[in-house]
Amino acid sequence: MVKEILNPKEKKVEYAELIYDLIFVYIIGRNNLLLHNFSNGFVVPTAFMAYIMTTLAVIQIWNYTTYYINIYGRHGVRDHIFLFINMFLLYFIGEGTRTDWHNYYIQYHIAWALILVNIGVQYLFELRNYKAGTQNRKQISRMALILFFEAALVVADIFLFKMTKTSWLSLAAVLLSMFSVFMFGQKNSGDFVDFPHLSERAMLYVVFTFGEMIIGIASYFEGEFSLSSTYFALMAFLIVVGLFLSYGVFYDHIINREKQTNGLSYMFLHIFIVFALNNITGGLEFMREEEVLLLPKILFLICSFLLFFGFLFTLGIIYAKAKCQKYNQLCLYATAISAVFVVLMLLLRSKMMINIALTVVFVFSVFGMIYWYGKKIDGAEQ
Repeated sequence: MVKEILNPKEKKVEYAELIYDLIFVYIIGRNNLLLHNFSNGFVVPTAFMAYIMTTLAVIQIWNYTTYYINIYGRHGVRDHIFLFINMFLLYFIGEGTRTDWHNYYIQYHIAWALILVNIGVQYLFELRNYKAGTQNRKQISRMALILFFEAALVVADIFLFKMTKTSWLSLAAVLLSMFSVFMFGQKNSGDFVDFPHLSERAMLYVVFTFGEMIIGIASYFEGEFSLSSTYFALMAFLIVVGLFLSYGVFYDHIINREKQTNGLSYMFLHIFIVFALNNITGGLEFMREEEVLLLPKILFLICSFLLFFGFLFTLGIIYAKAKCQKYNQLCLYATAISAVFVVLMLLLRSKMMINIALTVVFVFSVFGMIYWYGKKIDGAEQ
């Protein structure tokens, strides 16, 4: 059995994994609801911090599950039982994600801690398959320890919140655990990871996030028909299409999915890619919200786009194919276009119809460069 685990066949994404992903679409929508709680021209600070914490926590849960399945999952009965238990617990997280989130704080954190313990227990089950001192056994022990430690911090935050009405320990738990997995994981061999499966799972999660984005911009069609609402709906749809195509070209033509790697940097970067997409969804919805002041909504949207493209291009720096020559030059051009975009967006912030059209031009300008670069790589490989 050990030989089979250390030299696994390439995994295929199974139906159970896709069903598991679907509940995250629901939770993404719930997380974005936290952004619709305005005061003094922007999102209420406590709601905004809750949004950051819940979004990162949910993406992290997905990462933990996906990484375990990729290395140790056998798609057996036990794996499915643990997966469906976490799916059920995620409903409590989704229900607890709302503008009056503080009233559901205990429910949310108990479910969150149980999910972490669930994944940690699965790692402990794997210890029996490896002899003491092996590299994989050390990896299992580290991951289980990180998961149980984060679960303990999440439970401790329930008591902290009751005493102080602050929830900083939850955010600290998420960030500390991400840092720990990233740092300790660099010592692990990439031989254990099925990177084609891992990259495909990340791609599918991004696709589901785009699906939620399309649902989000459906709000432009609410109310009576008007040329203005149709114009904004079209521009928002084009933005989503441009972002989707940009990611698709990276996945299909630039990323080396046969690379020998532990995959941790890939998953780590996708946390912020998905987070940025969630922010863009919120930013596009803000454009119709009169309660949100011009400067905050423009800055939020600008930062969201820069975050998405910044981490997308960083993905290429680490995981681009060997034939990707002059990639730094592509990054430099994208940076120059982004700088022009930022300046124009700030100068024209009071003209929303021009602003959203400018965003479309920016997104498709970057996509055009990415597409041209991808075609160039394809030509070099032939």
